[in-house]
Amino acid sequence: MNKILYLIIGIVLTSVSAFAGNPDRQGEAGAYELLMNPWAKSAGLHTMNTAGIAGVESMRLNVAGLSRLTGKTEVLFSSAIYLEGTDIQMNAFGLSQKTKNGGAFGVSIMAVDFGDIAVTTEDQPEGTGATYSPAWVNIGLGYSHQFENKVSVGVLVRVISESLADLNAFGFAIDAGVQYVAGEEDNFKFGISLRNVGSPMEFGGEGLSEQLVNGDGTQLTFNRRASDFELPSILHIGTSYDFLLDKSRITVLGNFTSNSFSQDQLGAGVEFALNEMFMLRGGYKYTFGQGQNGGIEDNVYTGLSGGLSVMVPFKKGGDRKIGIDYAYRASNPWGGTHNFGVRLAL
Repeated sequence: MNKILYLIIGIVLTSVSAFAGNPDRQGEAGAYELLMNPWAKSAGLHTMNTAGIAGVESMRLNVAGLSRLTGKTEVLFSSAIYLEGTDIQMNAFGLSQKTKNGGAFGVSIMAVDFGDIAVTTEDQPEGTGATYSPAWVNIGLGYSHQFENKVSVGVLVRVISESLADLNAFGFAIDAGVQYVAGEEDNFKFGISLRNVGSPMEFGGEGLSEQLVNGDGTQLTFNRRASDFELPSILHIGTSYDFLLDKSRITVLGNFTSNSFSQDQLGAGVEFALNEMFMLRGGYKYTFGQGQNGGIEDNVYTGLSGGLSVMVPFKKGGDRKIGIDYAYRASNPWGGTHNFGVRLAL
């Protein structure tokens, strides 16, 4: 076990030295939907429960928690009103399944709905009457394995697709994570995850074609090449501690996030659970250097978050449960993000 601890510490030190907040590169990355969290339970803690997240939602934060699912199967459906006032919506589906050897597989699908956007031109700035809708979809396939209930590791491969009617970009990303549990009742938890590591993406398609007149008067079609863009790589380091009472639990957590293309963030949260049926949670996230340069480099999600969950068994004393999750995250600007979710524990 000591060797495993030394390995985790080595990963942390190496990752911290390799990742550091770099506001000078803000705006240079793309595929920022990889940083959007559609799941309500973890969103209520500002996506900071790196150390204790489990099941389907772990595929968005720390895939190592996939094998720490309490039951055998978990199914999640989620919808989020992203940044109230922008008319953007996130929809997601996830499934996780435990195996007999201490492992677990999972799949998650997330799509961003922009609604119908009016087509405008230089000649018709008020709109041509036609509309278009971008399609942002990413699909993740993950696996996690648990060793002696103390250490779990996981890896996830994600396919990313962004497209319009005449433009598209396609890419892959890899997530990896570790979780460590200690204490007489597994009270103490530690986690680290590295997300969105992949090759650059580049748009292509007929939308980049342009017809120009040659010197001799002939008309030629030229294909312009778009610049490629990096994925928004991110590092999470978190810890948590469970205070176990008679029929309730109070979890206190802290989390540090290193963004390779923006400012670093630090936050803390607390969750109260009664019989693991009713849960109330809240968090606060701070962005280093916020308010500087007129707030240009501030993260949208800086400040408070909160949420609640209700889990009810299908029948009294049964293991199969259905749950409803809700979360709200304050944002600046816009009117915050509302997350709604339904989970089935089978």
